[in-house]
Amino acid sequence: MGVVQDPVADMLCRLRNAQMAGHATMRVPASNLKEAILKIFADRGYVGQVSRIDEGPQGFIEVELRYDKEDRGMIQRMKRVSKPSRRVYVGVEEIPSVLNGLGLAVLSTSKGVLADVDARAANVGGELLCTIY
Repeated sequence: MGVVQDPVADMLCRLRNAQMAGHATMRVPASNLKEAILKIFADRGYVGQVSRIDEGPQGFIEVELRYDKEDRGMIQRMKRVSKPSRRVYVGVEEIPSVLNGLGLAVLSTSKGVLADVDARAANVGGELLCTIY
């Protein structure tokens, strides 16, 4: 497999594909940033348990996918906002409200990777990584 230019976009794409295929779990190559994003998704109920598996040189992050009663995935849409070619930074006043607060924006801030609500509460802005609903 070749070198991935945008690991976060790759993770979001794998998550979307695994959910569309109806898988119970999925694995992505481990990194601290991806683990922090997935833990925010788990805290908000978009995915189930997130666990890191130290296997091989890099390790993996295993994610349990969640579905509703009609076997539809809990994630309807995901969008990578900031990309390696075009970074998007927002101040605390500019943090978007995804679906009028029903969705979630994930930011990389000076206080770590935070959900939009937590970033507003901490009064920090940062790089807008992705949105999900």
